[in-house]
Amino acid sequence: MKKRSLILSAAAALLVAGVLAGCGQTFYFAGRVLPPSRLTSRVLIAIQNPSAFTRGALQFVDSFYDIRSSYDYKIPFFSIGGYTGNLPVSIQNMPEEQMGVVYGSGDGSLSIINYAAEKTTGTVGGLNGFSQSVFLTRNQSFAFAASQNSHVLSVADRNVGAGYSLSLPGVYRVSVNAGGTVALAFVQNSNYVYYPMKLTGEQTSKYAGGPSFWPKAAVDCEPQNAPGFCLFQAQSPDAIDATGTYYGAPLTFDRPTKAVFSADGSTAYILSCGPECGGTKSAYTPVPVAPMIFLNGQASGLLPTTASLASLTVPIPGGASNALVDSTTMYVVGQCLAGVNLVNNLPVCSGAGNPSSGLFTGMLTTVNLTNNTASSAVSISDGVPMGPSRIILADDNTLWVGMTKCTNGPRAEYGLPFGCLTMYNTATQSVTMLESYIGDLTGIAAVTNLHKIYVAQGGQVYIYSTVDGTAKDNQYVTVQGTAMDVAYMDAVTDGDNTVY
Repeated sequence: MKKRSLILSAAAALLVAGVLAGCGQTFYFAGRVLPPSRLTSRVLIAIQNPSAFTRGALQFVDSFYDIRSSYDYKIPFFSIGGYTGNLPVSIQNMPEEQMGVVYGSGDGSLSIINYAAEKTTGTVGGLNGFSQSVFLTRNQSFAFAASQNSHVLSVADRNVGAGYSLSLPGVYRVSVNAGGTVALAFVQNSNYVYYPMKLTGEQTSKYAGGPSFWPKAAVDCEPQNAPGFCLFQAQSPDAIDATGTYYGAPLTFDRPTKAVFSADGSTAYILSCGPECGGTKSAYTPVPVAPMIFLNGQASGLLPTTASLASLTVPIPGGASNALVDSTTMYVVGQCLAGVNLVNNLPVCSGAGNPSSGLFTGMLTTVNLTNNTASSAVSISDGVPMGPSRIILADDNTLWVGMTKCTNGPRAEYGLPFGCLTMYNTATQSVTMLESYIGDLTGIAAVTNLHKIYVAQGGQVYIYSTVDGTAKDNQYVTVQGTAMDVAYMDAVTDGDNTVY
């Protein structure tokens, strides 16, 4: 689109918005408030070191016209007012609630962003140290953070203004379900899973006094003399202790790394990343969440027994370090040890007749959750083992996967395309694009109904078409500094969220 046409179109759109506002209509869809910028299609960008004077900023662009300024250039760029976080690294996108949550790795800040007002509305306190993984529940009542440096799982109970640091050496990830009722914690190089639970008043008095009074399945209760939260290890319900809590042999996985949840929220699919995390076999295991609900008195039912856990586990030979659930289908991303021989000029997992090359290669496996069967793995971009990957669904039956350190795998070694971004067609179950290398991919946003995605890659913002994977003109959305994450602020659902 030529610049003059772009300006005229933008002006017309603003005129329509102005007429609606003049008639007392200040909503544009689903009851959402028209923001001060009057933009109705916005992509938020988390930027590190945007200038010599600040270490973090949150800017947003008009993702309909792919410009960062106002149509008349009177506003050179749009930004979130009041943001002061250092080195923002991730955006938890909640467009249904007209809000987002941004974590700053430089100062450990967790900032709440009001999308309707385009400004911050405060920060979440009670989190301990730098966190590798942090989430706020949709109702803004609880935040959970995994801090490997501090060796604690932090729980911020915003209802009472209290924070709890639950001791868990090596904890590095936490997964929270969409309803905000279950939080699962994962320890690096461990085969166990943990979950926090808020205590009732009766339990608080019953468990006071120290470890000898805690439930046998509890690994920590804080604070010790009047605990408000206890941290439990997922255990087989073989027996029941004096507190009425079931306990038994710990449920054992194979280097569990995170959990994703079913559409109805009743099941946690625990991912065991296996070899890429130093384990033996990658897989996923469906586990009921009801026994692990952390709210007062709402946990119910029992966890699987140790004996039944093996029968529930489904192998994923291509690796399982991240996943996305779409109704009855789960897309599992991971890495396997690549063989020395290529098949159809693509890396494959090592096996009989194809010895290991010693290099990990990226794979995508489609799982049918109605019968728990997995398809054959499809080769995608390589990445660092057990490292951060990004997954999102977009228009035109596309699934997008982003990796970091994608130059370290067999694709680069064998002279194949080795970019960090893969486009996968969910209808044909095939990879339709793997772009050239331009740096680590750290964020993806699906701009739905406009047939494009935004990505943060190599520290800059790029745009791709979901129709054919081609790169779109990004010159008017580039930023100063290092772009780390992106989010579509005006998405229809909270599902438009990078899985990280």
